[in-house]
Amino acid sequence: MDLYDPQCTRRPDASLLYRRNDANDVRLGEVVCTDAADYARAQVVILGCPQDEGVQRNSGRPGAALAPAEIRRYLYRLTINGLEDLCLFDLGDTLIQPSLEETHALHQCIVRQIIEDGKRLVVLGGGNDIAYPDCVGLAQAAGEVLAFNVDAHFDVRADVPRNSGTSYRQLLEEGFIRPARFYQVGYQPFANSPIYERYLRGLGVHLIGLTDLRCQGIEPMLAAILDSEFSIRNCFWGFDLDAVCTAEAPGVSAPNPIGLTGDELCRIAEIAGSDPRTRIVEFTEVNPNYDVDGRTARLAAVAVWRVLAGLARCLHVGS
Repeated sequence: MDLYDPQCTRRPDASLLYRRNDANDVRLGEVVCTDAADYARAQVVILGCPQDEGVQRNSGRPGAALAPAEIRRYLYRLTINGLEDLCLFDLGDTLIQPSLEETHALHQCIVRQIIEDGKRLVVLGGGNDIAYPDCVGLAQAAGEVLAFNVDAHFDVRADVPRNSGTSYRQLLEEGFIRPARFYQVGYQPFANSPIYERYLRGLGVHLIGLTDLRCQGIEPMLAAILDSEFSIRNCFWGFDLDAVCTAEAPGVSAPNPIGLTGDELCRIAEIAGSDPRTRIVEFTEVNPNYDVDGRTARLAAVAVWRVLAGLARCLHVGS
């Protein structure tokens, strides 16, 4: 498919590509590529999906549709320190369709094409429902997926129609993620129904609560998981910003009084980027309508930067 077709994607807002115009302090907005001619050489692609229809269907606070632009606003102000050799390309945003289902179908096709083109992909939501088209596109393009959902919530609601709380149930029941290859990381018992917890445990999904994650340590726990899953060649990482405590991430669709710290989120993000099997990293549920001084969008931007830092190292090693 033609990724630049105006019926598929909309170009990123040029005003978000920050320029300091200082040769001694170059920023990401000055080096990110946006011209179609540069796509072929790109190693990592940024793609937004600016919609919150799924959040609203799930009785969440609207506003996540504004997140891709706000995350870009802060991401492109960050420096290129450690990213000098990374070819980063911003494709813009999936063109939002009349219904959530139609948006998902288009987004899935775009994701599949990017993965088939051999790129790594960073997706900026939008609602967490985009985990569904992201994982489907990855599975269709590359085969079996090792999936991580870093989230306070399970997002396996048995709702019809689909919404921001149904994505992983859809993926499990349609066979795009195998339960044994799915890790729910940082969930909070008080934020999830016991029915849905029993559902996941019955399937054999790996449930890692926030307390267990901290007790065992982020780095050793994730390293052990990644080592044990050596046979799977394609990793998906979904980061829902409501996994972070409200004090550090007030601008989310479903605020969480306790949760990961911003530093912990960024440590996981860099681990994700550092694994050479990582194909998609997704950030969702940032809600600028409820943010404070851009605190949540800034955190998401730094987390994206940490993913890029990890990718830059593993792509350089593999070159």
